[in-house]
Amino acid sequence: MEFQLEYNSERPLMIIPEYGRHIQKLVDHCVALEDKEARNTMAKAIVDVMGNLQPHLRDVPDFKHKLWDQLFIMSGFGLDADSPYEKPSKEELQEKPESLPYPKSASRYRYYGNNIQAMIDVALAWEEGEKRAALVYTIANHMKKCYLNWNKDTVDDAVIFNHLYDLSDAKIDIRNSEETLSESKDLLKKRTSQQGKSNAKNYKSNNNRNNNNNRRK
Repeated sequence: MEFQLEYNSERPLMIIPEYGRHIQKLVDHCVALEDKEARNTMAKAIVDVMGNLQPHLRDVPDFKHKLWDQLFIMSGFGLDADSPYEKPSKEELQEKPESLPYPKSASRYRYYGNNIQAMIDVALAWEEGEKRAALVYTIANHMKKCYLNWNKDTVDDAVIFNHLYDLSDAKIDIRNSEETLSESKDLLKKRTSQQGKSNAKNYKSNNNRNNNNNRRK
């Protein structure tokens, strides 16, 4: 007695492996059908089976459209069947997406983050006055906090003022101001307090979970 065994290494590659080889064979059989009405009937049946195999797609808007697109992709775009949606093209699938520009904001001092640059841009858009001055010092204090988070335990205000001057393209200059920022120890104290609260919350959550598990046992 002889058995004709198939090995995956000898089988053709599946275009969308998530559906399995049996679905791929059904698609290949559907493509080979000569009668178009039979192809249409079988194509609809395959789409229904694909939907049952991938139930999470039902949460995707217009999931039927996605299933039909995948059917044509699995057929190598060789299936001649009537689809309720526009058929995808091979060129459209292989088209390379447009490259995204690399974000350059705050690239000179990455530890401040991109939000600082956005805040600086907002401050520059405001008219001169107390409101803008208050925002500028709020930004400077936040910059100092970010600096302490990623660099050292202390930092001189002059360093922050110079960085703010640089990030604003010399449009915000408080380097000679007599105002002072929050003390480093106060900012570090707030950070330690927040970390302590977070650790306590995690400990309480884990403790409750362990108690619930013990009750079940």
